[in-house]
Amino acid sequence: MAVERQPSASVRELVEVVGVKDRQLRRVLADLEAEGYITRQRNIGRHNYYTVHHDRPMRHSSFMGQRIGNLISVVTGEGEPPRIAAATGR
Repeated sequence: MAVERQPSASVRELVEVVGVKDRQLRRVLADLEAEGYITRQRNIGRHNYYTVHHDRPMRHSSFMGQRIGNLISVVTGEGEPPRIAAATGR
């Protein structure tokens, strides 16, 4: 969400917003980029510019068929909550 709200924020700025350590945030950003959830572009100066790919599917089995953009819309108050799959086998 922090990357969505501030796509040109520095890692230091994102660390302050998210509340994790620098190294941990860099790992999360690298994982998101490797999985195709974000794209990082080198911006002017020392900042990067991040693009969030709203069409990527959520990975958790409870949210199969839902897209990241759906979650972002709900969190920002611009959409309907995603439907959660019914629990099975219990």
